[in-house]
Amino acid sequence: MEKQQYKLATFAGGCFWCMVKPFDEQPGIMEVLSGYTGGTKEDPTYEEVCSETTGHYEAVQIKYDPDVFPYENLLQLYWQQIDPTDAGGQFYDRGQSYQTAIFYHDEQQKEMAEQSKQKLSESGKFQKPIQTKILPASVFYSAEDYHQHYYKKNPLRYNAYQQGSGRADYIKRHWGEQK
Repeated sequence: MEKQQYKLATFAGGCFWCMVKPFDEQPGIMEVLSGYTGGTKEDPTYEEVCSETTGHYEAVQIKYDPDVFPYENLLQLYWQQIDPTDAGGQFYDRGQSYQTAIFYHDEQQKEMAEQSKQKLSESGKFQKPIQTKILPASVFYSAEDYHQHYYKKNPLRYNAYQQGSGRADYIKRHWGEQK
């Protein structure tokens, strides 16, 4: 029997609660974890990351089967969850820990991420320049259990946050209805 080769993709898109659901139930997605990456403190807590002293981003790390859901599809789905023109955070969440970034795990991911960013920039969809960074992946720390799959554990609060933060309206306005 042939051994399955899963890969990792890591994306920062503001509040990690909102980044799990779009990826979570796609075919070929094995796992989506909320966590922290890109900073200097080992194993930071949510409170430490929110203090803006650790340099971490709130992010999701996705284990996926590239034969079923290719990295290009992950990138396309990622862009549709964020405001890539906002350098200061995402929607109501402000600060470095809420900025957008694609963390590449190899040179192929880096190249594909840069190409997708260029394509989006040239698409004319946005009036302002794309601010999303493309950075090398570093250590990823899983967030606390209560943050994992928040949309399933607290659907009312999750939906209220999606609406209240402006994220849901922004996505609908720029990308149309989402599942």
